Amino acid sequence: MSHPNPDDKICISKAGSQDVDTIVAITDAAYTKYIPLIGRKPQPMTADYSRMVVDDSIWLLSVESQPVGVLVLIHEPEDLLIYSVAILPDSQKQGLGRRLLAWAEGQAIQEGYWSIRLYTNELFKENIRLYTSLGYQETSREPYLYSTLVHMRKKLAIPQP
Repeated sequence: MSHPNPDDKICISKAGSQDVDTIVAITDAAYTKYIPLIGRKPQPMTADYSRMVVDDSIWLLSVESQPVGVLVLIHEPEDLLIYSVAILPDSQKQGLGRRLLAWAEGQAIQEGYWSIRLYTNELFKENIRLYTSLGYQETSREPYLYSTLVHMRKKLAIPQP
């Protein structure tokens, strides 16, 4: 299932088992900058993507057929969870992460969710500012591996029939 946008040569497609190495490479490249900040690998760098690509919903964002972004969604009873958004460092600051977040919201609405949630580390101030600017609200904080996770949720506007 591929959704090209001919205007800017960007395509978002569902990842499969054959894409695990690409998912890991993009995730590691995107999250490595956070290791010195929190003193460990962020959780998405330790995930088992060979399992998650089967159990969950993983999307690849490609620019001119080159994968540069990964979106990992986990279906929960109440919300669709954005587990990870990762963009290669050379492709960051171009709106691609925002595009994946908007894609996630579209998937959530399509699947009948009324809200979408995510979490990030309290030290990732830029991420928290971005999510807040996109309508996410902090719902709680939780200690996690010598740091604190910030849980955020966004209510979705479900289209009326």
